[in-house]
Amino acid sequence: MPVSQLPAAVSGECVILPTSVGPLAIYVAGSGPPLLLIHSINASASAAEVRPLHEHYRATRTVFSIDLPGYGFSDRSDRVYSIRLMTDAIHAAVAFIRERVGAIPIDALAVSLSCEYLARAAVESPDAFGRLALVSPTGFNGSTQRQAAAGKSREVRGMLRILRGPGWGGALFRGLTRPSVIRYFLERTWGSKNIDETLWRYDILTTRVAGAEHAPLYFLSAALFSADIHTIYEALSMPVWMSHGDRGDFTDYRGKTIIEHRQNWHITPLSSVGALPYFEKPQEFFKLFDTFLAA
Repeated sequence: MPVSQLPAAVSGECVILPTSVGPLAIYVAGSGPPLLLIHSINASASAAEVRPLHEHYRATRTVFSIDLPGYGFSDRSDRVYSIRLMTDAIHAAVAFIRERVGAIPIDALAVSLSCEYLARAAVESPDAFGRLALVSPTGFNGSTQRQAAAGKSREVRGMLRILRGPGWGGALFRGLTRPSVIRYFLERTWGSKNIDETLWRYDILTTRVAGAEHAPLYFLSAALFSADIHTIYEALSMPVWMSHGDRGDFTDYRGKTIIEHRQNWHITPLSSVGALPYFEKPQEFFKLFDTFLAA
């Protein structure tokens, strides 16, 4: 379906920004100090993944929830989706926020793989950011050191060509985004069958928009994962709060030893939740996040 038929993922004004990465959608709601929210990357991602945070913090903050390139109301054209593209989208969002609220440090929260892009943007423009919250961040699984050349991805050689082969990519994406399959992956994210049904319904809709397969195919090839992410995480100078659950697919954080000793990092393991704890235990998460923001 055309993107114009997609309903809004969260409340507030949806602004379409003309940027160097194409039309970029960002929802704006509330008033007060700025808070940037960034959804994860997967087959059915969108700002709907940060809905509980967006709706809660609009009462005390000016909340900016972005649709990254290839998702939601942002540009979904057939082009190269890269680490640089996603990071530049965050830079574009930051420029817009500073136009709206002034040149003050922006607190930001990202989820899963998008934590890598937020961290990279913060290393490149440290003065633009205040505090960073990384929810279930990627790059900490196993014990492999990820300190490759700057900007290098973890793309599996030849995989993208295979995924984008004539007719295969579209068929693969349609298979991965059947309602039952979306539910299956959400259950793996939650670590239980008690998923958020509103998010599931929105995921089905957003994967039906024209061009929805392009960014996810780059994601499946691992082209959007950073091979130098440990170098990036170690270079962060501002306060960072990392949180993660102990259920579902995202529970291997053995690699966090690289930053555990750093005084600006604060790590909170959360019990009995999956990768999106603010859906499962919102009040507990909000309290922890508020404490970090106020420290």
